[in-house]
Amino acid sequence: MSKYTLNVNGQSRTVDVASDTPLMWVLRDNLDLVGTKFGCGVGKCGACTVHLNGVPTRSCMTSVSTVGRKAVVTIEGLSADGSHPLQQAWCELDVAQCGYCQPGQIMTAAALLKENPKPTDQDIDDAMDGNLCRCATYLRIRAGIKLAAGLTTAGHGGGK
Repeated sequence: MSKYTLNVNGQSRTVDVASDTPLMWVLRDNLDLVGTKFGCGVGKCGACTVHLNGVPTRSCMTSVSTVGRKAVVTIEGLSADGSHPLQQAWCELDVAQCGYCQPGQIMTAAALLKENPKPTDQDIDDAMDGNLCRCATYLRIRAGIKLAAGLTTAGHGGGK
């Protein structure tokens, strides 16, 4: 066991875990930040996506020892009061069905919108590729991203 001090959602948090512990389990089991979900454990589904220095990262494949001083942002840290445009769009369009994959979807979409505030459908599809949704809400996810980007209004052009 080793002690690691992490910058999580703007706060310094110290954990005592094995160096090869995936960041996802540190977040969930040690820091009680359970919005980050376990999906596949091999970085293929995106349910565990968090931001490391603003870059969407699969936390199930990121050992705590590699995080260092990078800023970790989870779905809980995206907006404390749910006011992030993506969170609002998700609610307004009722994007989630079961909701399990949605934290990873939103975190990936947030990184996209930060880099490209007015993405095309192809930009969205490219950025979201690899984020799996067993309920197949992909058209609603795209509509939510477009609504958050101000490219559509609720109920129009959303593919819902």
